[in-house]
Amino acid sequence: MENNSANLNLKAAANNTYDAIVVGSGISGGWAAKELTELGLKTIMLERGQNYEHIKDYKTAQKAPWEFEHRGNVTLAQRKERPVISRNWGAYEPIMDAWVDEKQAPYTEVKPFNWWRSYRLGGRSILWGRQSYRWSDLDFEANAKDGWAIDWPIRYKDISPWYDHVEKFIGVSGSLEGIPNLPDGHFLPPMDLNVVEKDVAASIKKKFGRHMIIGRSANITVPYNGRTNCQYRNRCWEGCPFGGYFSTQASTLPAAMKTGNLTVRPQSIVTKVLYDKNTKKAKGVEVLDTETNKTYEYYAKIVFLNASALNSAWVLMNSATDIWPQGLGSSSGELGHNIMDHHYNLGASGLMEGYEDKYYFGRRANGVYVARFANVGNDKRDYLRGFGYQGSAGRQGWSREIAEYGIGTKYKDAIAEPGAWTMGIGGFGELLPYHENKITLDPKVKDKWGLPVLSMDAEIKDNERKMRIDIVQEAKAMLEAAGVKNVETHDSGHNVGDGIHEMGTARMGRDPKTSVLNMHNQVWDAKNVFVTDGACMTSSACQNPSLTYMALTARAANFAVQELKKGGIS
Repeated sequence: MENNSANLNLKAAANNTYDAIVVGSGISGGWAAKELTELGLKTIMLERGQNYEHIKDYKTAQKAPWEFEHRGNVTLAQRKERPVISRNWGAYEPIMDAWVDEKQAPYTEVKPFNWWRSYRLGGRSILWGRQSYRWSDLDFEANAKDGWAIDWPIRYKDISPWYDHVEKFIGVSGSLEGIPNLPDGHFLPPMDLNVVEKDVAASIKKKFGRHMIIGRSANITVPYNGRTNCQYRNRCWEGCPFGGYFSTQASTLPAAMKTGNLTVRPQSIVTKVLYDKNTKKAKGVEVLDTETNKTYEYYAKIVFLNASALNSAWVLMNSATDIWPQGLGSSSGELGHNIMDHHYNLGASGLMEGYEDKYYFGRRANGVYVARFANVGNDKRDYLRGFGYQGSAGRQGWSREIAEYGIGTKYKDAIAEPGAWTMGIGGFGELLPYHENKITLDPKVKDKWGLPVLSMDAEIKDNERKMRIDIVQEAKAMLEAAGVKNVETHDSGHNVGDGIHEMGTARMGRDPKTSVLNMHNQVWDAKNVFVTDGACMTSSACQNPSLTYMALTARAANFAVQELKKGGIS
């Protein structure tokens, strides 16, 4: 595949003036850049991390396992540099350099909070899990029906055409299922369920009426838009040299570069949005060069904040003026509040007997998905909202323990054969938007560049704790009903941030008194500033949110350009 992201245009426009500024280059930032440039706007994308080129910079993607110095393990020095990542499964030798150096960019925790950050071009679009699900009106109407928080200002009909638009470009493999609360989309051929998953899915459908399907994943299964299909290597987070899954580098960046309208400036921390009191709009942003420590200003007609849910809120909060001492967009009192995530780290697994003569193809970079059934239709629980499951069936490999064989010929022969089949599913539950779950600027702690850091104050509450009991019990019941043996459950607890789906710090709404953004993702206090990453979310649903970020971004970018053509943003 051609390396389309090389030779980035790094030359600044005259007087640092553009039509549009995009802050951040991850999943939503890449989409903002693509849409704005394709619609004719001269755009600069500002990325706080280093340049990271498609193919060229995927240093480990073609290495064999035995070529890694530590065989995938993490050194003590790496754990000291990245203690938060080392709390969880992200500590893995091939990708340790992908995570931010936490000593350079710390944060403080009023309550335990696990923040997964990757500061480089493309952001977490290289590392994401690629699960791509539409939301339905079950999700967009939930707050209003439950009388919780505030109502979404949009419904499924408003975003459905943009789901279409996004799916047709990025390529999502999946199956058409006709599940009302998990709408079908424009799918490439689905990956296959293996033989155990098919039988478990059939049992769950027959005995419970529930849907276990192949995951809807942004891994392409046929050559698509100049990209090579997934090679079933399951090494996505090291970067895919084939472009087999959606990332900024493989998809939106090449499209934006092709227009000739994009300038990319890495090593650029956007420290604030520059607000003009006279026009009541933003005139641009202030940037700190991370290499020279020099400050620059860039100007544009519109600004898109796509730095991730927490960092976009940080930019707004750090843009405080005498008009809004708590930051641009803080007039409602909701900026930095209502943090959400998907709570997980729990589920069930066991052994599946009778399939020892069966196997499967390759290392599928995908798994099964069990659609939400709790509090759907006539199902009523003692808590609000619901959960889905992700998981898979597979056979144990050479690394399993066979204590009775010890060491020697019999041991080597034994591990040359696949082991027992296992089947497991893990829950992803919705976290309600609690106003008291918040982030603030910590004035006492500074990062490497002298900037204030975020302080995290968020936790799951009783509603989620009740749901977690159900997640474990339902997982066990379904697996046992499907014939899985020796089913064991687990729940290792959840710190907000664990799910890597942080949302809600600058929520959308219908009223400037209760929300930061309007229905078009415009900041009420400066309508030429748009926020379309996870910060904009009004509730969290239980499906993976990235597809929704992309659709909202494309929708907002097209709206912004239409408004500019009318003569301005108002």
